[in-house]
Amino acid sequence: MSAADRRAAILDAAMEAFARHGYHGTSIDDIASAAGISKALIYEHFPSKQALHAELVTSQAEALFVRLSAAATDPDATPEERLRGGIDAFLGFVEERREAWRALFRDAADPELGEVVDRVQHDATSAVAELLMPGADEALHQEVEILAEMLSGAVQALANWWYEHQDVPRQELVDRATSFAWTGLARLAGGGS
Repeated sequence: MSAADRRAAILDAAMEAFARHGYHGTSIDDIASAAGISKALIYEHFPSKQALHAELVTSQAEALFVRLSAAATDPDATPEERLRGGIDAFLGFVEERREAWRALFRDAADPELGEVVDRVQHDATSAVAELLMPGADEALHQEVEILAEMLSGAVQALANWWYEHQDVPRQELVDRATSFAWTGLARLAGGGS
């Protein structure tokens, strides 16, 4: 097995272990056992469990941001369509990668993981702000950022709820979240208070 293939196998095993047991409930021994390799081999690729988890968070977040970016940059979409597309892209990611979502964001409040999760959250807020009002002028920048932060947190909480309620269709969640968010956004865009 090549070094790249072995690294990928370690990441896959780690994803499964973190999903099942959480960050603190998973040991390097658990990951090594799941991957069918020695613990020492994991340390050849990753200096620590925290570094391994950080790489998983970063790679999954990058895949998510590619989807969000595609929704934000459609030049023919209305702002409401961009918002709907972004929410759908996010929830589509969660639906397709439920275990990745659970593994990587369940322990998001852990101080040991804080720096990576904070960076991902900042990037998510920036992506959502671009969905809401691309190129917002300086006067609206802070208001858009506040709304983006609230929307990002709300949709992440919805994704966590959805993990336990998988019988609810994604489209229903997209419709409700878009309707909820668009009310405030339309008022902001129209200059309302």
